[in-house]
Amino acid sequence: MRINGLQGGGLGLLELLKVPLKLSTQRGWEHFHHEADMGIRGRGATLEAAFEAAACALTAVLTDLERVEDREEVSLVCEGEDVEILFVDWLNALIFEMSTRKMLFRRFEVKRDGSRLFGRAWGEPVRVEHHQPAVEVKGASFTELKVQEIPGEGWMAQTVVDV
Repeated sequence: MRINGLQGGGLGLLELLKVPLKLSTQRGWEHFHHEADMGIRGRGATLEAAFEAAACALTAVLTDLERVEDREEVSLVCEGEDVEILFVDWLNALIFEMSTRKMLFRRFEVKRDGSRLFGRAWGEPVRVEHHQPAVEVKGASFTELKVQEIPGEGWMAQTVVDV
């Protein structure tokens, strides 16, 4: 089993929570602990860039992003009555695609038109021996959900994902 860069086997929940959190300041994403689940946060100059960075954080819960190649493209369309619901819908659409296509994604592009989001994700089919997925993400929640513009810094989008 691979958890956030560590090799091990049979780690229980308490051990999982002691694992250092990942942070990618160059890519604008980070993880934060939340009880038995994992928080993901994306930052960017634009709302779309923050959503893209949060998608990277989502994949990084599962595996090391550097192990994923962008061989195949998947298009997604989401809709939400506000940016927070749109964010959760975006993440859940990615989780659905990962689960049903048995893929991991490493690169993302988001365009927004009002309440609609048009996204593209690039990745490859899961190769367990190569990607060593740590956990399965079941869904994005409304727990600690926040999407906001931070004056002088850009946008931040965060939530907790159920693992």
